[in-house]
Amino acid sequence: MRARFEKVIRAAQDSICKAIEDVDGKKFIQDSWTRPGGGGGVSRVLIDGNVWEKAGVNVSVVYGSMPPEAYRAASGNQEQFKGRGDAGRIPFFAAGISSVMHPKNPHAPTMHFNYRYFEADAWAGLPGQWWFGGGTDLTPCYVEPEDLKHFHGTYKAVCDRHDPAFYPKMKKWCDEYFTIKHRGETRGLGGIIYDDLNDREPEKILAFATDAVNHVAEAYVPIVRRHMNDPFTAEQKEWQQLRRGRYVEFNLVYDRGTAFGLKTGGRTESILMSMPKTATWAYNHEPAKGTREAEFLEAARAAAAGTPRNWV
Repeated sequence: MRARFEKVIRAAQDSICKAIEDVDGKKFIQDSWTRPGGGGGVSRVLIDGNVWEKAGVNVSVVYGSMPPEAYRAASGNQEQFKGRGDAGRIPFFAAGISSVMHPKNPHAPTMHFNYRYFEADAWAGLPGQWWFGGGTDLTPCYVEPEDLKHFHGTYKAVCDRHDPAFYPKMKKWCDEYFTIKHRGETRGLGGIIYDDLNDREPEKILAFATDAVNHVAEAYVPIVRRHMNDPFTAEQKEWQQLRRGRYVEFNLVYDRGTAFGLKTGGRTESILMSMPKTATWAYNHEPAKGTREAEFLEAARAAAAGTPRNWV
């Protein structure tokens, strides 16, 4: 399974980068790195493109041993760690592809995806474990129903091919995971996410993960093409900068992938690649009622409150 999943994510990195380059006209730069203790990765980053201000697609394949706090960060199942100490290090293997893309135009959405496979040896009474995790989500600045129907519809179709129960479960999981708790709003307007998935044969989960990562470009690129040349105002650009600030807050405070990478000795530049090139914060900012900015914030707050909109 390790070799098969690595083959999938390396191929996906190539195909997704090409799809982005075909739209932007500028090439990604590549940076290969090694991890002290075992493994490494390939980071591809596009900065100051014609369409994207910053885009990155990373592949990492790391192994060796990790501290217990990294194991906890990697897992979505925190109940299993109750009553267990912090002694010793745990042999592990982790492979994944992750990406964030921040367009210049505030009418074109940011997009994030992450697909990974994880193994850990027995530790502190826990048996050896394996699982898959991942997902793709959209972070626009404005509510565009046509865009959201396309994005969510693409991933509902992917999910339905493998298990009709996947989409409603994973959409709900996505809204809950990407909630900025101290703000009472979601980072964006959802997608799918799953973690600790090992409830069926690994070959079936691999097939689902492969289908999902291979539909990233289909779900996202048409939306960017639709909006990349839209006119925008200085006020709309400032709103984009404020929403990027929320993106940074979530990734630094709540994101398990960021915590896992930093605690296992991953390359800091690659781990923090998800950050936008520019962002801003404003004190106690609240958009005026009836504006499109307020419409977005209402949707993000509803999702955080457990009453998200259904886009398909």
